[in-house]
Amino acid sequence: MAAWSLADLPSLHGRRALVTGAAAGLGREVATALAGAGAEVLLVDRDIERGTQTAGHIVAAGGRARFAALDLGDQAAIRAFAAAHCAEHAPLDILVNNAGLLPRLDRATTRDGFELKFGVSHLGHFALTGLLLPALRRSAAARVVSVSSIVHRQGRIDFDDLQAERRYQGQRAYSQTKLACLLFALELHERAQAAGWALRSVAAHPGVARTGIGDARMTQNSRRLRDRVEVLAFRSIMRWGGQSAADGALPLLRAATDPHVRGGDFYGPAGFGEWRGPPVLVRPARHAQDRELRQRLWQASEALTGVRYSSSR
Repeated sequence: MAAWSLADLPSLHGRRALVTGAAAGLGREVATALAGAGAEVLLVDRDIERGTQTAGHIVAAGGRARFAALDLGDQAAIRAFAAAHCAEHAPLDILVNNAGLLPRLDRATTRDGFELKFGVSHLGHFALTGLLLPALRRSAAARVVSVSSIVHRQGRIDFDDLQAERRYQGQRAYSQTKLACLLFALELHERAQAAGWALRSVAAHPGVARTGIGDARMTQNSRRLRDRVEVLAFRSIMRWGGQSAADGALPLLRAATDPHVRGGDFYGPAGFGEWRGPPVLVRPARHAQDRELRQRLWQASEALTGVRYSSSR
């Protein structure tokens, strides 16, 4: 069987999509491809200048796109954004929860005091998805894609120190967050099934994709040996083992559009170590399939964000 590629994207005419972190990198590639297949795409990012430019490029190429500014590290802003979006009373067919960042070498927080990576990539998307649920449920076949990483396998959820206040290590924070993103996708699938929603929750990871996500970290001063080793390792992996942002976006696009995808599926590159290659169905780490862990994280996320997923319309 031939490897899945952009040529396999189905027609998305009449479909509406929202992509977070869409100003650059993987998000830009995903948004551009969805619009190229006919979808009306809303690009969401905190970078207003680049987000506006990306939407303009898509429109200039004949696609349907618009940009909306949103900082996923601001829970109040998420609520306002989702309320305005749902007030349009239009269906949302595809939601790609892509926005993310590599954690700083020194601990940083969101506007609400959450550890930055966890607060944006997990809690931000947890809140956004829950608040957009009315729009998603207006779709006859909605799909939510959560972006994880191969490092979810090393991740552990430290419920005693979720915000890394007592012990902060950049890579540890990153791995925990990417595990949380996968746990969220799998638990949302279970809850959607139990509630009878016409919604498929799936996950994907890009392998090692060469994007600008690590640029800010490269410029930070590394005071500890661990920090210097992590930065050097990251730079080497990106240079020698990575694939392009366009190729890294393929697992996300397959998860978002392939009609054969099932709720609870997880897509990543087919190559050695899932670093690179065409998108295929991959297997989550065993602890990511722990139902008790998923439910405990869900409850903690509800408590931290104040967002509850209602089963009523």
